[in-house]
Amino acid sequence: MQGDDLFSVAGKVACVTGASSGLGRHAAGVLARAGASVVGVARRAEALDDWQGDTPGHTAAVAGDLAARGGLADLARRIAEPFGAPDIVIHAAGLNTREPADAVTPEGWDATLAINLSAPFFLSQALVPAMRDKGWGRIVNFASLQSFRAFPGGIAYGATKGGVTQLTRAMAEAWSGDGITANAIAPGFFRTELTAAVFDDPERAARNAAQTCIGRNGEPEDLDGPLRFLCSEASRYVTGQVLMLDGGFTAK
Repeated sequence: MQGDDLFSVAGKVACVTGASSGLGRHAAGVLARAGASVVGVARRAEALDDWQGDTPGHTAAVAGDLAARGGLADLARRIAEPFGAPDIVIHAAGLNTREPADAVTPEGWDATLAINLSAPFFLSQALVPAMRDKGWGRIVNFASLQSFRAFPGGIAYGATKGGVTQLTRAMAEAWSGDGITANAIAPGFFRTELTAAVFDDPERAARNAAQTCIGRNGEPEDLDGPLRFLCSEASRYVTGQVLMLDGGFTAK
């Protein structure tokens, strides 16, 4: 395999959590337009229907609560119904309660842990056997700047995203021998509906842009190439890695 074929996802089945909004929605669209059959997963059925209506190609929507650990095995079964068991799973669903350390509640902490850290592991655990049978699979987790930097109001979120980096390495150790790579993308400040408050403050947005080496904040399209790489044959010898998609924010 060579050239453009190295980056092909045509004919693959992909599952994308958090497909109803933000970078998850964008990622699901990227893979669908590239020829993958994509199952979008999120809690809000109406938002998933909206994503599906706006996305060309082979798509299916599965509404489910990723925080309900006891339901993840059934969710994995439903994910496999439209197109067969996934070859690719993208864990883009996330929660950031933005509670200051002194105000963190047990409920907020547990909800953040369930979505950001527990769901990626237990859903992957349920989907890995079918990947193992094929001898091929791709797991892409979503880490964060807060995997490595502490931000105000981010203690619960940062703790889970730090955990995602080690989870990614541990997944690689456990499953890469079966042909299943596990990597993570760590976005910087990207313009999405979920970060509207950041970008609605021009001064704050400018400060974030100035912190990068490139001199601007991220746009959803900046995700496209790295995602295609990590989901394709091109990354077959890359596993257990965290790719900082931050314009050099963490390099300064």
